[in-house]
Amino acid sequence: MCGIVGYVGNASCGSLLIDGLRRLEYRGYDSAGVAIHDGERVHRRRAEGKLAALEQRFREDPVEGTTGIGHTRWATHGAPVERNAHPHQVGPIVVCHNGIIENHLELREALERRGARFESETDTEIVAHLIAEQDSGTLLERVRRAVQQVRGSYGLVVLDERDPTRIVAARQASPLVVGLGDGEQFAASDVPAIMAHTRDVVFLEDGDFAELTAAAVRYEDADGRPVQRTARRILWDPIAAEKQGFKHFMLKEIHEQPDRIVDTLRGRISLERNTVELPGVDLDPAWVSGLRRIVILACGTSFHAGLVARYAIEQLARVPVDVELASEFRYRDPIVDSDTLVLAISQSGETADTLAATREAMRLGARSLAVCNVMESSLTRLCAATVYTHAGPEIGVASTKAFTTQLTALYLFAIWLGRLRGTLGDERCATLLRDLREVPRHIETCLEQEERIRQLCRHYADATSFLFLGRGPQHPIALEGALKLKEISYIHAEGYAAGEMKHGPIALIDERLPVVVVAPENSQFEKVFSNLEEVRARGGRVLAVASTNAEQIRPHVHELMVVPQVDELLQPLLTVIPLQLLAYAIADFKGTDIDQPRNLAKSVTVE
Repeated sequence: MCGIVGYVGNASCGSLLIDGLRRLEYRGYDSAGVAIHDGERVHRRRAEGKLAALEQRFREDPVEGTTGIGHTRWATHGAPVERNAHPHQVGPIVVCHNGIIENHLELREALERRGARFESETDTEIVAHLIAEQDSGTLLERVRRAVQQVRGSYGLVVLDERDPTRIVAARQASPLVVGLGDGEQFAASDVPAIMAHTRDVVFLEDGDFAELTAAAVRYEDADGRPVQRTARRILWDPIAAEKQGFKHFMLKEIHEQPDRIVDTLRGRISLERNTVELPGVDLDPAWVSGLRRIVILACGTSFHAGLVARYAIEQLARVPVDVELASEFRYRDPIVDSDTLVLAISQSGETADTLAATREAMRLGARSLAVCNVMESSLTRLCAATVYTHAGPEIGVASTKAFTTQLTALYLFAIWLGRLRGTLGDERCATLLRDLREVPRHIETCLEQEERIRQLCRHYADATSFLFLGRGPQHPIALEGALKLKEISYIHAEGYAAGEMKHGPIALIDERLPVVVVAPENSQFEKVFSNLEEVRARGGRVLAVASTNAEQIRPHVHELMVVPQVDELLQPLLTVIPLQLLAYAIADFKGTDIDQPRNLAKSVTVE
């Protein structure tokens, strides 16, 4: 959420900043801007809307300079209009900010009493005023004194018009990375923004300040003490951020799922020993034996992955599992203790709600384990251990391959825990491991239905509402299917436990309502089939996902999508694929912005 790019060096940086912001578009934004020092003063160019508007403004009125900062803004305080776009300038101080200043109202009132005049409604402009008020010391020292008055989260890059030779970066609970070059240095909120220029990066820690000049970077902690930070070399393939011939990143990422699941499984399944190996996850077997409870903390799609995982963990490891929305968890005085394991799930590892909830659980004594896609993210550094998902960069805002790789990692964890606790027998374990190995091939079979699903969706692109139904582990898949559809098509959709339909939602059903029923062959099929018939009896249009029961179900539905049969517990990895394709096809027919849906951000780094 929001994107930051900063540069100091010897190259003209206008195009560099805008290109870096373009590589951060996946984070979601509604305005953009750059500020560049031309050797005499700072010039700002800002525009509401997409980067194309900023590029047009920059072409009409270019700026040459070798020091600059840029920003894409996702509105929190103030409408997405030009006056609220970053960078903000107060006197000589220019600021880009990602995060939330929680005490912005009291700070604004105090600043206004001292004579400050504001040009925007943003909380960020307050930071610029606070820095501008400081009348002594280096820019880094002035930034530090200013943010000591701030309560909240921030990733900041700051430029002083009086000194074009340096920029200052600061981090607190909002991601920021420094890129190291030869005679040039970079700052960004995420690595893709600077990968075209350097692969050597430093991930700032909470409380860190960095002073960047063309020649070097200097780091200090929150108390002003010099600190050393280790540079890391990024080995990602930048080609992974290209569409590779697909119409949208989301479609490309749907098709990447077989390979990414193979990557997630690689080196972790031992068929010879009939178990799962999770290097780096070092839980004391005696503690695991006494484990009384697991709490899963997550948001959005990751929350749905956690709901599926609850079935797997409770069935295989026989441990009670609570799945909590991270945004709600810490506000109800939660009960966790030293016999609780917190499982925190986040694609980016920077989800503010999940980070805050995990910190609270750890403060109360719980042990922590992350399921995450991004190495060196805040969540992976916070938790004692991490099961990485190996999804690779996910550019589309609506999560697809991140979801299925999260499910894969969570299944691996459930099997690992069941074997460690002695609750998962040899035969069942062998079946699960064999079926997991086959899942990528089965997903490829599911993807072969893309064109047929696309054609059937022509009849539903004008629908105003959808209902998704599922039972057991398919209930979270119904929730995920509904979320995908509403995210990218803007059609209202609800996911429901199929057995709950007659307790209210059945009133919605008529001939205009498409109802998606997730009904593969499993122990709950007969119950789901009864719910399907209840829909049909009331005129609803039924779209079903089935498996080996396809011929049985075909005469009773309007549209049928078929997936291969696997162990019942693993079925969500396959049944979600047609729902992803369904959502994508309907959104494509409607012509919505699939990769960057309105109002959404990829990485939600504010609460």
